Amino acid sequence: MTVATEDNVASAGIDLDWLSRRIDYRNFQECVHCGLCTASCPTYLETSNENDSPRGRIYLMRAVTDGRLAMGAAVRRHLDLCLDCRACESACPSGVHYGSLIEPFQIAMNQSAAGGSRRSLLERLVLHHLFPYSGRVRAALLPAWISQKLGLIALAERTGATRMLPRTMRSMVAMLPRLSRPGSRLPEVLPPIGPRRARVALFTGCVADALQPETNRATARVLRRNGCEVIVPRGQVCCGAMHYHSGAEGPALGLARENIDAFRSGDLDAIVVNAAGCGAFMKEYPRVLPPADRERATVFAGKVADVSEFLVGLGAATPTHPVPMKVAYHDACHLCHAQHVRSQPRRLLESIPGLELVPLDESELCCGAAGTYNLTQPEMSARLGLRKMDRIESTGADAVAAGNIGCLLQIARMARERGSRVRVIHTVDLLDRAYGGPDLASTGVNAT
Repeated sequence: MTVATEDNVASAGIDLDWLSRRIDYRNFQECVHCGLCTASCPTYLETSNENDSPRGRIYLMRAVTDGRLAMGAAVRRHLDLCLDCRACESACPSGVHYGSLIEPFQIAMNQSAAGGSRRSLLERLVLHHLFPYSGRVRAALLPAWISQKLGLIALAERTGATRMLPRTMRSMVAMLPRLSRPGSRLPEVLPPIGPRRARVALFTGCVADALQPETNRATARVLRRNGCEVIVPRGQVCCGAMHYHSGAEGPALGLARENIDAFRSGDLDAIVVNAAGCGAFMKEYPRVLPPADRERATVFAGKVADVSEFLVGLGAATPTHPVPMKVAYHDACHLCHAQHVRSQPRRLLESIPGLELVPLDESELCCGAAGTYNLTQPEMSARLGLRKMDRIESTGADAVAAGNIGCLLQIARMARERGSRVRVIHTVDLLDRAYGGPDLASTGVNAT
């Protein structure tokens, strides 16, 4: 195995004592270095560098923890390049909990003094003080919506004016979907259509609610058509995943506690989520929160369910409105690898009359979105996005469906840049149409 070489220096501000308390060393020992994970690792497939594979990164992390290797720039680069997509966990025959290893390292790197300059001030403002707050995102998007209506953004892109923006802003502009006029919030209580079968709470999220509020409305309609009383708690906040994965652990845990309080109603059958990254992190509240919060975090996490997972478990009503489309399905990483939800979205899509579900090669390979990875690692993100777009276009599908806002934005961006006519749509939007919801003409992240 080729190992990154480092100067014999201190571990660049990394608190090894803190890491040793946060990591169960047995997780390192469970890795037998068989290499079965390499074929599922997006970064290894792109670079062919052993240090960019799960077993290579585990080797590096263990060497740093043991004090045999300093946390220098090369080690940081290899660990930073990890998407935390968890595909290696699905492939691992030994059951290594890779996320429990890489995430403490990512937190430690972001919190270290030497790592403080790894992200620009603009990136930190966007990740920690804008994206997690849907109201702020909506306010920030108002000028963008006006600019889209006037054609100013398209003009700036054609003339190359966007190249003058900072990298983070340039990436954000490129990721913008077709924005709609800001609308009113969902009511706090929505009654079921027909006899009540369940009482559920809807997690609306932050970025997803601001960029694609139509999908939250579609989710509420689908749940109601399946006999659910839908509660939309006003006290809910960002799930905390963006803070946690970018090193701001304290604020992330604070947001987690706020959500546990907001959804504390004891008579909820489920807390329904339509964003895979949010759902995965919310299910892991018991792992990331301290022992004092663990009992109520466990109760909370036990009710969290992806919308497709919940509907299949409930026994979804059969849709009756045809949706004559050929659709490919992309597995969002934190839905298939972190939550092990694979068959449920496909079962729902297959139940739609007129819809043909076509297989997608490398469906479980990350598209390069990975939360905010497309902002912090734009080069690798673009490579993976183009790879995903190649596979999608080879299916001949009219549309690609997915269950995560980040994936939808990433794939839609690649489709626009390539001039592809493939629609990019959330699974629940297709299901909503099949239940008689709004026409799909204006639905989807890259809808015209």
